[in-house]
Amino acid sequence: MNINATLIIQMIVFAILVWFTMKFVWPPITAALDERARKIADGLSAADKAKTELAAANKRVEAQLSAARDDAQKRLADAERLALQMIEEAKGRASEEAAKIIANANAEAEQAAVKAREMLREQVAGLAVKGAEQILRREVNAGVHAELLGRLKAEL
Repeated sequence: MNINATLIIQMIVFAILVWFTMKFVWPPITAALDERARKIADGLSAADKAKTELAAANKRVEAQLSAARDDAQKRLADAERLALQMIEEAKGRASEEAAKIIANANAEAEQAAVKAREMLREQVAGLAVKGAEQILRREVNAGVHAELLGRLKAEL
């Protein structure tokens, strides 16, 4: 055979091989590559979507946490204010009670002092009568001199 004939036959076989590949082999490979590219694009799109949803969920969670913190701080401030108010009320009641106790004690002390003065006046009057009796060396009638003894008590 001639080199030219071999070259022509090889060119014809090559052309048939190129045509067969383009007709039957290349379309499934291209379709598979296109399908894979589409799946990758869908996966990237889903990942981006999930990423944005995650960011939105994080923002919502952060907002809820912030609201919960604010609510907890408000409740704590209210509780502290209520506790201080209760303490102030208790102090006020205790002060009022202390003032009542002091007033009662002062009144009782005043009554005891008045009673002691009365008893002292009576004792002094009795001693004065006894002293006068001993001076006069005779018995002094207390019933007759009651008015005199009453004035003496008042003066003491």
